[in-house]
Amino acid sequence: MNVHALPVRLRTAVGGNTSRHPSKTAVQDPRWPQIEAALSALRTNGRHAVRIVDAQCGAGTLLLHALAEARRLGFTAIEGHGIDRSPLLIGRARSVAHRVVDPAIGLEFEAADMVTALLDEQDLPADIVICHDPARARQPDARLALCKAGRIVIDDQAGSHDRDIAA
Repeated sequence: MNVHALPVRLRTAVGGNTSRHPSKTAVQDPRWPQIEAALSALRTNGRHAVRIVDAQCGAGTLLLHALAEARRLGFTAIEGHGIDRSPLLIGRARSVAHRVVDPAIGLEFEAADMVTALLDEQDLPADIVICHDPARARQPDARLALCKAGRIVIDDQAGSHDRDIAA
């Protein structure tokens, strides 16, 4: 199917927007270059599937654009999991997520405490975990939970913890 033949609203939902960066919010986020680099490295290493967790996802904008970027890079199995403490923001994220119509993208948003939700991720760590600075969240267990929940952890400082990008 040629996504460029779809109406603009649907092209955006499946990640087929002709603009490389459809959101100013994503482009201006200090984590975006690290997210792009991590996705590119995974794809260069032959990966076709990727799992991304956004702890403290808010309304899900950054996660949605990361999933669209993964699709643009050629990933064929993409899973996104957004976590935020605010039910209102998760409601907004779920509302936008209903427009994602690409069968290669699985997406879930959960209203939960970040550390508690990340503990559930430890059995099958994500490829990439996106978060805000856990020290500012005043959760001492957050850094450990983040490191165990994902192979690559990208925080507000645009720093990352990288366990094994080729895995």
